[in-house]
Amino acid sequence: MNALDLLESAQAGNESAFERLLAPYRAELHAHCYRMLGSVHDADDALQDALLRAWRGLSRFEGRSSLRSWLYRIATNACLRAIERRPRRILPIDYGPPADPHGQLDEPLIESVWLEPYPDGQLGLDDGRAAPDARYEQRESIELAFVAALQHLPARQRAVLILRDVLGFSAREVAETLRTTPASVDSALQRAHRSVDERLPEQSQQATLRSLGDERLTALVGTYVDAWERGDVETVVALLAQDALIAMPPLPTWYRGRDAVGRFLARRVLAGSPSWRLVPAHANGQLAFGHYLWDPGKSHFAPHGVTVLTIRGAQIAEITAFLEPQMFAPFGLSDRYQADR
Repeated sequence: MNALDLLESAQAGNESAFERLLAPYRAELHAHCYRMLGSVHDADDALQDALLRAWRGLSRFEGRSSLRSWLYRIATNACLRAIERRPRRILPIDYGPPADPHGQLDEPLIESVWLEPYPDGQLGLDDGRAAPDARYEQRESIELAFVAALQHLPARQRAVLILRDVLGFSAREVAETLRTTPASVDSALQRAHRSVDERLPEQSQQATLRSLGDERLTALVGTYVDAWERGDVETVVALLAQDALIAMPPLPTWYRGRDAVGRFLARRVLAGSPSWRLVPAHANGQLAFGHYLWDPGKSHFAPHGVTVLTIRGAQIAEITAFLEPQMFAPFGLSDRYQADR
């Protein structure tokens, strides 16, 4: 059954045909919702809302735009409605100043204010750009720094930048989605560029990882994993940039500077006998690991958090540890690591 037959069947009420019609777009629509909202869970809800509205409105789809463009219009507006109902997602660095590593950790924030990591490996994002007119690579557009920068934009500017620069839609198509004019879209895009460019590093993680090459990257990863699992603070610190930071949402506490990060690791994280195991993960197009902590009561390593590394040059610039064990499942990580301590 070709696409036109599927569309006609779906418009006649065939839910199976509707699912088959959506299948090529579901993953990219989910990634779009994540960029808009900064949360996998919020993206799940927004996409579900969008697909329900698409199903209910499919009989009115007349083909004046492509099906893909029509679906993105519905998904974008579902995200805009979601943004109206909740605070923007941030990282601890945007919440408050760095802490003293000799002080106490702040209590985790209960409300959902933190940016979440994104399991890019499961959603099949391709390398390269989504369209010739796109400004950003697909993987680049889900990096932590990029998604965090997006959250600082007003909602409609955020939508404009993603639709134009990530997905490559024309100003006319974006104007139709947001019920405005192409001139307004261009103006919003210019303002969005100024804000985002101020917050992004000089080089994306995709460019940085490519510049390192497989051999140097493998050596960096191997040294980091081995040192962390052995509790070797000195070696971990030697891998850090001078101004490196570590953040641990949902804790608002974070530390900046190689010395401060090292003191924190030595005092709280890597003190005593080795108690960690690290498993590679696929998050935000960056180096990432599932961190397992030894649980003596259960005699196995239990999920502790998903950590995303940001590399600058050949050093680690940021360690962002999302201390949410329930995030392991979306990354395909096991709920335990059974190994000799």
